[in-house]
Amino acid sequence: MSRSADDSPGDITADLAALRRDVARLAETMSTLVQQQAQAAGHRVSEAVGDARDKIASTAADAQDRVRAATGEIEACIERNPLMAVLVALGIGVSLGLLTRSRD
Repeated sequence: MSRSADDSPGDITADLAALRRDVARLAETMSTLVQQQAQAAGHRVSEAVGDARDKIASTAADAQDRVRAATGEIEACIERNPLMAVLVALGIGVSLGLLTRSRD
């Protein structure tokens, strides 16, 4: 069961070669794993960006609808009370004029 002295260098060489193969396979496996993780992270980021874009578009559409509704309400109010609208505009104009005039 004991090995001869002549077999030892061959065994060490074979063991080193097997170890090199194992390390190469491990490096290849790690490289593949890192690539898969990077792709998965990229997909998650892409989905998050798409969701954020959809949410922003939805919010912008809601804001635009609210502005249109408010504009319609203001126009209806002006049509119902044209004299009041003119007086309010005059008051705002005079106030802004007084605030922006120079004080010599």
